[in-house]
Order: sequence, then structure tokens, then C-alpha cells
Amino acid sequence: MVLCVTGTDTDVGKTMATACLAAAALARGDRVAVYKPAQTGVGPAGAGDVETVARLLGRPDRLTVAEGVRLGPAMAPVDAALEAGGAAAVDALPGLEWHLERIAALAGDRDTVLVEGAGGLLVQLTPDGATIADIALGTGAPLAVITRPDLGTLNHTGLTLEAAARRGVRPGALIVGSWPVEPTGVHRANLGRLRDTAEDHGYAWGGALPEGLASATEEVVSGAATALAGVLPPRPGG
Repeated sequence: MVLCVTGTDTDVGKTMATACLAAAALARGDRVAVYKPAQTGVGPAGAGDVETVARLLGRPDRLTVAEGVRLGPAMAPVDAALEAGGAAAVDALPGLEWHLERIAALAGDRDTVLVEGAGGLLVQLTPDGATIADIALGTGAPLAVITRPDLGTLNHTGLTLEAAARRGVRPGALIVGSWPVEPTGVHRANLGRLRDTAEDHGYAWGGALPEGLASATEEVVSGAATALAGVLPPRPGG
């Protein structure tokens, strides 16, 4: 089973949501892989998003993490490659089929593969303009969309879900990636509206993950993950 994870924007909590989805899959006994097609903004020796997932989950034996390509500039992947090495670096980026083959290889001996995109749904990952939506279509995977609770999120979320639907991407889950300790009236109102938006578009409602998970303990992350057990697609034959 493959599940693609995207956001309505950058810094909405995609990696924390991916970690919680991985924890939920591990809790049901799955062998899990987390794949990041393009990691940007991290140097060769730095910890990327997949390493963050592994750290948060205590690096269990049933978890494998992998990156497709890593680029230093903190930009969208194609622009990061252009900034780092010019047109030749862009041309050298792996294409859609390469990523699909890597995902298929991971899925061959894993029960669940989570594919975390870069930025939002339509950020280009490859020289020919493929996005996480194209990866979802190429793998037949449903889409988990991570969003914010703040002002402006209703428009961003609606646009993301409509764009995914227009491309034929299977609906998966809608999850608020970071819920504040002291929510305002805007946050509370948006939470209800987002739940309605999920239902209207055929997405399972994953609720809201608490803020601060990036520095939380493995136990806290696993606790937050319990709310997402119901939004995981079933394993084939499960």
C-alpha cells in the first residue's frame, strides 16, 4: 500500500504528519518505508525529513527511510537544482519513472510506503514537471493532504483538494498538521470548516495533530498517531 503525503503549503507539518502516519502503520504491525523524492534545504551531512521521521519513531527495525535526491538550497526542487548547478543540474534530476521504480521496489517487501512530497501539491519534482500528484497517479495511491488551522487555510485547502480531484488523484485523508496549545476563535471555526471540506471531497478526516511534535518524545508521537489509525488505507488483502 502506497500513500502520498502533500501539504497545502510549505511548513504545514507534513513531516510530523508523515511520522504519525508511519507510527500508526507500525502499530498495526506493518513493515513501513518512508520515501522523499526530493529533499531540499539540507546539506550532505544534515538530517533530512526522512531522518527526522526515523528519529521521532526511535528507528524501529520495521522502518526504512530513503531519499530520491538531495539539494542544498532551500527552494523548490527544480529551482534548487538550478541554483546549485545550473541547467545541467536540472537535467540531471531523476524523472518520474525513476521515482516510480524506487517506490515500487520499496513496496515490494513493505506493507506501507509513505511518499512525502516537497511543498505543496503542484511543486515540480522533476525536469519534466512531474509533481506529487503525478506520483500518486503513477502508483495509484490515495493522497493525504496536510493543512494549517490558521487564517487563509480554507481557500488553500479547497484549492488543493479541487486540483487533486481534477487530476484524478484518489482522496485519502485531510489532517491539520499543527494545532496550537491556545487556539483562537479562528482556529476553532476553521477546524469545523476543514472537517466539512474533507467530507465534501471524499477525504477521511484525520483531525489535528498537536504543535511541537518535532521535539516530542517517541511516546508522544506514538500517542498522537493513534488518531490517524483510522485514516490509513487498508493493506492489500488485509
